[in-house]
Amino acid sequence: MRFDIRSLTHWRYLTALFSVALTVVALLALSVRGLNWGMDFTGGVITEVKMDARYSGPDLTQRLEQAMGESVSLVQAGEPGRWLVRTGPVDPAAENDITALSVLQGIDPDVQLIASSVVGAQVGQELAETGGLAVLFSMLAILFYLWYRFEWRLASGALLALLHDVVVVLGLFAITQMEFNLTVLAAVLAVVGYSLNDSIVLSDRIRELLLAKPGWPLTRINDTAVRQTFSRTMVTSGTTLTTVAAVWVFAGASLHGFAIALFVGIVSGTWSSIAIGTVMPEMAKLSPEHYRPEPIPDTP
Repeated sequence: MRFDIRSLTHWRYLTALFSVALTVVALLALSVRGLNWGMDFTGGVITEVKMDARYSGPDLTQRLEQAMGESVSLVQAGEPGRWLVRTGPVDPAAENDITALSVLQGIDPDVQLIASSVVGAQVGQELAETGGLAVLFSMLAILFYLWYRFEWRLASGALLALLHDVVVVLGLFAITQMEFNLTVLAAVLAVVGYSLNDSIVLSDRIRELLLAKPGWPLTRINDTAVRQTFSRTMVTSGTTLTTVAAVWVFAGASLHGFAIALFVGIVSGTWSSIAIGTVMPEMAKLSPEHYRPEPIPDTP
């Protein structure tokens, strides 16, 4: 089939192919590299200190990571000079006893220890399990809702678009090896809800057109539904992305992962609802007959 730049159908199929390729890349990244689990899941040490305010966060982070040989999370805790330092779990077999406090004491001898706590690996494992169950149960609840709301040929597009968005976000974190913590998990759950909302709006419009224009081919119905809901989609996505971008820029390093996951998920959810959400029903041979009410027999 020759590609026509003016045909919305061709653009939908092209975008669907791109989504399939992106999903394959994300799954390969997850299987090969895996996720860089944060301290919320692996356990570690949280140290709160107060030191001279002239030291900047990036400089302290670089010096801590060089001295300790591991990734360190440094977050400003309120007033200038007060920091929350998160490091990995303590290895009892390690010969050296380098800690975040000892490194900071070498930078500023007057550093004050305010609080220190240890998150055990068992607690991290429980968080990982409960987080995974949260995602699983949310997906099962959505599956039941789609089964109840739509005929399976139309529901399949919304469900696959939803799975695509989750895999793309997880794949991004696997490729970049950004820390995957509880805030990022919360963003993944938010992406699930956002993608579902977008898909349902489009699916509702397709169902209405199937009943109103039974003589139209399905490709025309899908193209018309996309055009009629496009302005609403752009307004919703645009305003949401503006808010997420503000969080990304102004909320600080502690919420960067959350904002990035949400930003990518919203962008992915916008195109997947249009591409996958309309292409899958066409491949499953959706037709107006699937939504016509059954005639009531004359005989009791």
